[in-house]
Amino acid sequence: MAASAALSRDKREAILDGAAAVFSAHGYEGASMSMITAAAGVSKGTIYQHFTGKAALFGATVARECERSLAPLFQDPATLPDLAEALRDIGTRLIAMLTSPEGLAIERVVMTEAARFPELAEAFFAAGPASGLALMARLLAARTQAGELAVADPVFAAEQFCMLCQAGTVMRTRLGLPVGPDDAARAVDEAVRVFLRAYAAA
Repeated sequence: MAASAALSRDKREAILDGAAAVFSAHGYEGASMSMITAAAGVSKGTIYQHFTGKAALFGATVARECERSLAPLFQDPATLPDLAEALRDIGTRLIAMLTSPEGLAIERVVMTEAARFPELAEAFFAAGPASGLALMARLLAARTQAGELAVADPVFAAEQFCMLCQAGTVMRTRLGLPVGPDDAARAVDEAVRVFLRAYAAA
């Protein structure tokens, strides 16, 4: 049973690897299940044993990328270090993910195809931004309960912090404009300073 479960996990990872490569190269509309089957080295039946369709498969590739990049940081808010340092780590990882080749490729696909395929936008938001915001909201709620912050709406505050961190870096990177090596660090440092001033406990 354990060997069978491990084989199933390996097949799922192979499918996601193949799907990520195909989506990145061909976009969502251009990607076909046949292409993904060939890239993953599995049968089409095997893919449908794991995923209900292309939208679900795309959502799973996004979820895996977000889990690899962000989830470990948020899993146990109680054990994170000094609050400012914890926020700085979150912002640094966020910017690294958003400006990585993988992150940029996923976002390009979504932005290009979302108007024609609203289920794609929904899958992306649920697997990526919504999941990450929920995890960070747990941290903010825990720190509010501990008396370090005064956050009435943790999810909204989490989104504010994430947007603050992107100043001067993410948009420029998306457009292919030059971004200096210290720009991301400066943006995150300023985001932490502004956020803590806005939400400091009285």
